[in-house]
Amino acid sequence: RAAAAIRTFDPRPSYLSALTALLDSACIRKARLKIAVDCLYGTCRGYLDELLVRWGLSPVVIHDYLNPSFGGRPPEPAREFIPELRAAVKKNKFHLGLACDGDADRFGIVDAGGVFLTPNEVFSLALAYLIRTRGAARTVARSLATTHFIDAIARREGLEVVETPVGFKYIGEALHGGDCLIGGEESGGLSIRGHVPEKDGVLACLLMAEMAAREKKTLSVLLRELRARYGSYYADKINVHLRPEQQRQVLKKIERYRTAKSFAGMAIRRRDFRDGCKLLFAEDHWVLFRASGTEPVVRCYCEASSRARLRALVALAKKELGV
Repeated sequence: RAAAAIRTFDPRPSYLSALTALLDSACIRKARLKIAVDCLYGTCRGYLDELLVRWGLSPVVIHDYLNPSFGGRPPEPAREFIPELRAAVKKNKFHLGLACDGDADRFGIVDAGGVFLTPNEVFSLALAYLIRTRGAARTVARSLATTHFIDAIARREGLEVVETPVGFKYIGEALHGGDCLIGGEESGGLSIRGHVPEKDGVLACLLMAEMAAREKKTLSVLLRELRARYGSYYADKINVHLRPEQQRQVLKKIERYRTAKSFAGMAIRRRDFRDGCKLLFAEDHWVLFRASGTEPVVRCYCEASSRARLRALVALAKKELGV
C-alpha cells in the first residue's frame, strides 16, 4: 500500500451534486409529493432517499438496511418482488413508490393506488416528458426487446430510433455521442443525455418524481394521454426454463423463421436475427425469441396494440416454445 499509487475517494458527493444539477429539484420540492422508497436492502440507501430529503420531502423508506439474503426474494424491483411498497403507496395514498434493484442500476415505479408501471411504460413516459422539457435531440436508443411505443413517439416528434442488441452497453454507445436524448431497455435500465452512459435506477426514479411534480397528474393518467396521442402498445415477456437438449430443439425450430413466410398464420413482414429471432407483423405487432447468455432460459418478448391481441400473441408464442 505504501509503494502503490492508491487514492481513496468518495464519489457520493459529486454523484448527488450531478443528479441535483440534472433534475429539477425545485419543482419536486414545491410539489411536496408523498413518496415511499424501497431500497431492497441494496446500494440506493443513502442516495435515492437522501436526495428526496435534501429536496424537502419526507419519504417513507423501507428495507433500508443490509440484508445479504435480500429478505428471501430476488433484489429485483419487479411487480411481484415489491409487495410492501405497492401496499404502502395504496394504503397511505402516496403519489409514488420508487424502488431500485440491489446495485441500483434498475428501477421499479409504483403509481398512486399501488399501480405498478412496467419499465416499457416508464421509458415511454420519460421519452415524451424529456422531449417537452429538455429541448431538441436527434435520436433515442432502445434495445431489440423494448417496446415500439418509443418508435411511435419518436416518429411524431422527429427523432430517429437507434435499435440495439440486448445489453445496455450498446445503448451506452448511442448515449455517448451526445445527440441521444434517452436510452432504455425493457428490463428496467435507463439513462439520459448529460448523465453517464450507463443505466441508473436512482436517476430514473427521480425523473419520474420530477414528471409527477411538474405535470400534477398521476403517471397512469399521463400514460392514458400518451396512448391517446401516439397509439396503444402492450408488451409482455415469457421466461421458459429448459434443459440443454430442449433448448437446442427450440432454437432449431426457431431457425426455420429465417425463410418462413408466416408465423402461426400471420404474415412475417420483417425479421431480425441480430440478437435472437425477432419477427414483425402487421400493425407493429412483433415477437422476439432469444436465448439467455447466462442461464438455460429462452426468453420470448411480445407486443401488440391491445391487451386481447397481446394475450393471443403470447399464447401462440408459448405454443411455439412447447409450454
